[in-house]
Amino acid sequence: DVQLQASGGGLVQPGGSLRLSCTASGFTFSSATMGWVRQAPGEELERISVISSSGDRITYADSVKGRFTISRDNAENMLYLQMYSLKPDDTAVYYCTKRDDGSRGRGTLVTVSS
Repeated sequence: DVQLQASGGGLVQPGGSLRLSCTASGFTFSSATMGWVRQAPGEELERISVISSSGDRITYADSVKGRFTISRDNAENMLYLQMYSLKPDDTAVYYCTKRDDGSRGRGTLVTVSS
């Protein structure tokens, strides 16, 4: 079965950086389009970035474009999200997702606050 585990969240001050990681198992990671989504308290799920199986096609939501970088390591079955210039509006639980079936495992909480 598909297992996705995000990690790396925490409390960071505005303007700070964090790197999220996602460990994937139970499917052929190197063939899967992956992504990151987030859900802020009381808000709907927001799709923030998608990366193709080979990593050659990447998209970002306007809200994070220029500040976040998605990447993957197919040899290690890992997905990453490097976040810079964090804002309080980035506070949310972040999940990695398998795009074809929407699977998303345990998320990691990012809190941006002074």
